[in-house]
Amino acid sequence: MNKKVIALAIAGLASGAALAQSNVTVYGVADVGYVYSSGSAGPGLGTNKFSGIAGGGVTAGNRLGFKGEEALGNGLKAVFTLEYGLQLDDNSGIGNTGGLNARQQFVGLASNYGTVALGRQYAPGFNATANNDALEATDMGIQSSLSVYAGNTITPNSPARYNNSISYTSNNLSGFTVSAIYGFGESRIGGLNNASVYDNSQYGLGLNYANGPINFDAVWQSQISVAIPNPIPGGPAKVPGTSESINEWYLGGSYDFKVVKVYASYQGLDNNNRTGTVPAPVPGTFVADKNDIWTVGVTVPVFTAGTIGLSYGQLSTDNSNNVPNGDSWGWGAMYTHNLSKRTALYAAYTYFDNDRGSAPVQTQVANNGLGIGVAGENNYTFGTGIRHSF
Repeated sequence: MNKKVIALAIAGLASGAALAQSNVTVYGVADVGYVYSSGSAGPGLGTNKFSGIAGGGVTAGNRLGFKGEEALGNGLKAVFTLEYGLQLDDNSGIGNTGGLNARQQFVGLASNYGTVALGRQYAPGFNATANNDALEATDMGIQSSLSVYAGNTITPNSPARYNNSISYTSNNLSGFTVSAIYGFGESRIGGLNNASVYDNSQYGLGLNYANGPINFDAVWQSQISVAIPNPIPGGPAKVPGTSESINEWYLGGSYDFKVVKVYASYQGLDNNNRTGTVPAPVPGTFVADKNDIWTVGVTVPVFTAGTIGLSYGQLSTDNSNNVPNGDSWGWGAMYTHNLSKRTALYAAYTYFDNDRGSAPVQTQVANNGLGIGVAGENNYTFGTGIRHSF
C-alpha cells in the first residue's frame, strides 16, 4: 500500500514538473472609440465625411492572442504565437475581420543563440516604426498613415507582416538585437506554377539598440512584386521572372529626457520597376519610382497619469510616366490618460494635406481607411475612446 502511495506521489510530481516546463499566455487589446473625419472631395464635389464608432481600434489594433513556450532541455525552447484581429463595433470577430484575420501566427525554436520561427510574422520595419513614433504608431499616427498610403512595407501596418516566412532574431547583447526575415513568394500566376520562385518574395534586415534612454533602429527591406496586367492603362503585362526589386531603408531613434521624450525617423523607397508597375496596398494608389518620409515628434508626461504626444511628418514622391511629383504632410496630437496599467482614455486629432501628385493620405481609422483622403486636397480626423489591454 505504501509503495502505491509513493508511486502516485512520484507520478504527481513528474506531472507537475512537465506542466511547469510549458505555459500558454492569453493576451489582447480591446480599443473602441468615436471618430469624426472630414475632407474635401475635390473641386465641385463637396465634402467627404465619416462619423461613427471605430471597432478595429483607434490607438491600438484590437486583437486576441495566444503565445507560449515549452522547455525542451539544454536551454532549447519551442515557442509559438497565434494572434488574430477583432472588430468590436459590429457582428464580426476572429476569421471575419476583412483583410487582417491573422496578425501573426508562427512556431519556432529559441535558444541561447536566438530564435528561428516559421509562419506569418513581423518584418523588422514593423517594430522599428513602432519604437520611434510619438503617437504610438497607431492608426492616428503620422508616419503610419504616410507610409501605408505610399505603399511602403516599412510601416506599423499589415504590409510589414510577411506571409510564408522564416525569421531569425538574436538575443539581446549589451543592448543590441539583430533580426532577419525571408518571405517566400509562392506565386501561381494565371493558375499555373510558372512564376519565378523569387516573384512576390520579400526579405528584411534590422538592427535595434535599446539601452537606458536611447533607442535606435536601422532597417533594410526589399520585395520582388509582380502585377499582371500592368495597372497603367495600355501598359504591358509583366512576364513572370522579369520584375525588379523595390528597396526600402529606415533610420529612426528616440531619447528619453524624462521630462520630455523626442523622436525622429527618415526612410526611403526605390522602385526599380519604374512607376505604376506595382499597385500599392491602398486602392487607387501605386508605388512611386521613389519616395522619402521623415517625421519628428515629442511626448510629455502631464498630470501624473497622462501623456501628450505631438508629431509632424512629410511624404515626398518622385513619379514618372508624365505623373507630377507631389508631397503630403501632416501633423497630429494625442492625449492619453491612464486609469490603470491596463486601461486608458484618449483623445487625438490629425490633419493631412496632399498635393495632386501624391497619395490620398488620410487617418486610417476613418471609414476603414478609405473615402476621406483625396489627392490634391486636405482632411482632418478627431477620435476619442477607451483602450484596455490584457
